[in-house]
Amino acid sequence: MEIIRSVDGIKEKIKQIKKNNKSIGFVPTMGFLHEGHLSLISEARAHNEIVVVSVFVNPTQFGPTEDFENYPRNEEKDAELCAKEGCDYMFIPEPSDMYREGYNTYTEVFGLTEGLCGATRPSHFRGVCTVVLKLFNIVKPDRAYFGQKDAQQFAVIKKMVFDINLSVEVIGCPIVREADGLAMSSRNAYLSECERQEALVLSSSLSRAKALIEAGEREAFTIKEEMIKIINGSKSSNIDYVEFVDNRSLKPITRVEGEVLIAMAVRIGKTRLIDNMVVNL
Repeated sequence: MEIIRSVDGIKEKIKQIKKNNKSIGFVPTMGFLHEGHLSLISEARAHNEIVVVSVFVNPTQFGPTEDFENYPRNEEKDAELCAKEGCDYMFIPEPSDMYREGYNTYTEVFGLTEGLCGATRPSHFRGVCTVVLKLFNIVKPDRAYFGQKDAQQFAVIKKMVFDINLSVEVIGCPIVREADGLAMSSRNAYLSECERQEALVLSSSLSRAKALIEAGEREAFTIKEEMIKIINGSKSSNIDYVEFVDNRSLKPITRVEGEVLIAMAVRIGKTRLIDNMVVNL
């Protein structure tokens, strides 16, 4: 595996790969890799001749009071995991190379970004779209892999790719969970031992929602109230949102019919965690 740190360096490598007509699978990450990321790399390895993983903590998707400076980083471990998983190239650029002096160009998707995480993180998806578009232009992948845990992000990126007519297939992969149900996240590292246990209210509330739906309940409000009771059972929880939305438009729904995304963002102590479940009736 080769680590490339400059935009010009990876672009030159991609030119060589394209000249040889090899397919590229791409996994964009912010590093501090876990089993969820590795499942994406594994999927890319299975369906492409070349696998590229980027590690870049993107400053433009963090708000002024968010955790950009403290976001967990461990480049050495990330490299070990990528090599073990069969990655061919790691792209680890500096912010000054990705956003050169005088940078003032941004990409934004409207209609899918105003609700859910976008309601409290108004500039977040502008930063996500901008960096992902830049990475797609740099790496020129045939396929790019994203986790379903970031369901809104996945929907937004798919919309951007469709609207701009990009030649990349965007592939969503299932949420990977710890044995006790907690969705894997780099931010789980922030949790104290007590908070780690309390964070299980997210997956527990989704399990309760699933049970109610399987029992025939269809009123979103009723299910949501049951979920909120479970989440509020944690003394350190603070709900950002629990929402039922159409999985394509991300518009709120009142009844569980068709393809529904049940999504939440909850702070456990100071750590903001997200989780979700898709129901298809």
